[in-house]
Amino acid sequence: MIVPMKHLDLVCLASEKDATLTRLRALGAVHLDLASANGASVAAAEGEFADAEKAVRLILKARGRQTDLEIRPRPVADVLALAADRATLVAEQERLEKEIRAYAPYGDFDPALAAKLRETVAGLEDVVDLPAKLPEMRLSKMREKLARVLNREAIDDAKIASADERAILAAFPAIRDRIAFAQAKELLADRGALAVLSGWIPAPRVAALMEEVHGGSGDLFARSRAIGWAVLLRDPEPGETPPTLVEPPRLFRPVKALFAGLGVAPAYTEADVSVPFMCYFSLFFAMLVGDGAYGAIFLAATLALRKKLPRSWFVLLTVFSSATILWGVLSNTWFGAGLPFLASLPTVTWLADPSYNHMMLLCFTIGVSHLMLARIWNGVCKFPDSTAIAEFGWAGILLMMYLVTNSIVGIFPRFPTWGLWLGGVSIAAVFLFSVKPSELKTRGAELGMLPLNIMSALGDIISYVRLFAVGLASVKVAENFNNMAIGLVADADAIWAKALLALAMVAILVFGHVLNLLMAGLSILVHAVRLNTLEFSNHKGITWSGLAFNPFRKS
Repeated sequence: MIVPMKHLDLVCLASEKDATLTRLRALGAVHLDLASANGASVAAAEGEFADAEKAVRLILKARGRQTDLEIRPRPVADVLALAADRATLVAEQERLEKEIRAYAPYGDFDPALAAKLRETVAGLEDVVDLPAKLPEMRLSKMREKLARVLNREAIDDAKIASADERAILAAFPAIRDRIAFAQAKELLADRGALAVLSGWIPAPRVAALMEEVHGGSGDLFARSRAIGWAVLLRDPEPGETPPTLVEPPRLFRPVKALFAGLGVAPAYTEADVSVPFMCYFSLFFAMLVGDGAYGAIFLAATLALRKKLPRSWFVLLTVFSSATILWGVLSNTWFGAGLPFLASLPTVTWLADPSYNHMMLLCFTIGVSHLMLARIWNGVCKFPDSTAIAEFGWAGILLMMYLVTNSIVGIFPRFPTWGLWLGGVSIAAVFLFSVKPSELKTRGAELGMLPLNIMSALGDIISYVRLFAVGLASVKVAENFNNMAIGLVADADAIWAKALLALAMVAILVFGHVLNLLMAGLSILVHAVRLNTLEFSNHKGITWSGLAFNPFRKS
């Protein structure tokens, strides 16, 4: 569900701003518009973070030029100072190298002696080849100075490379906290002796806030712990955009990590689609990868990284990988081929039907179920409002378009007669009930768009065939690399040739399947995400325009 939000106005003494923010951060329940704060203290904290990031980049870049270093902690300021010194030295190096190239043709002459001779000997340039502008020092001195500059550069490089970037990275959360605290302090605007702060708090956390305000109940020290806050709570008003806090059922809670990774959130007034999103995404993942061996590789990598992955991502990747393995079992597809010793596993033979009709039928069926779920869900939510009838009508239109699609591609021999009756009743329901009579002036144009929207629904169902097309492409790529690799050894006669070609075969197989795995990952990002966030969301009315709830708390 989308957790209800309360608008919070908090008033405190201006002299207690730091203490107020410290307690509010410890509560970790109030969303503040931190991005709108841009004062001097915020700039200073952000500058500290930028310096730390720059220091880490400099260390890693210098580390690539150094070996066998003793890593030791070094302050960010020291790293930046060394980098600045090195930049000055590099500029000096470039100047010296330019001068050496310019004066090298004239040899190692003494500029002071040349200048004296030029003053005393008339027509010296006609006799001795000298540059028009004499250098400050002789060529040998330039080279000695260049060597010293290069040596100092190497010393700076070594000092930078030996700095422990992990110690700097470990301080990032604390720096982020200082930035957030500075931003919150900017938002806590002074009003004379008082300071005012506005934000949002989830309704279930209001009790915890009031507990903090009143210092608890039944506590001997309640009076001494009480804070001098004045709090005003109210419901969101029209035009306001509260942040969105999604709280799916416990079993589906890991999908929040996927939303965060994609950077999307439903708007506050929209629905929580976490459950269908996770269920269908798992199915799409399995079909797009289309190979049980690849699923096993994903699962092995997930288990190997279980201590480094956040729990939500560990659960998600385990579910997605397991779904892919199950798909491989049902279709007996392992590295693009059917393995005889796995043939005893329960398989669905038509998943590999050469005619492809069964797979296209499956994709269209998944598509219509996905989209009809969105429309029926809308209708249930709107009931008993008359617009619910239009949503059920759209579900009927989608079913009719499903019949049309299967008839077009030849899966169904002919369009069923009952589909015409279904389409007629459904279109009438949408035309009559999608716009109320009182809204005809403002929304009447939507009725004129109905034919285009119906055709768009046909395109939405057809678009699910991408699950079959991309999955089939992945399998065919794997098959071709397999055939290419096996053909190498089959064509060899001598034993030594077979051995060499066997190595080439392994290289081809590794390259081909790694490439296929990378392509599978890309297809998931493109197609599985699209079908959920575009086709399904358009029918459900999810715009993904929400601002994710991000409470003011420590990292």
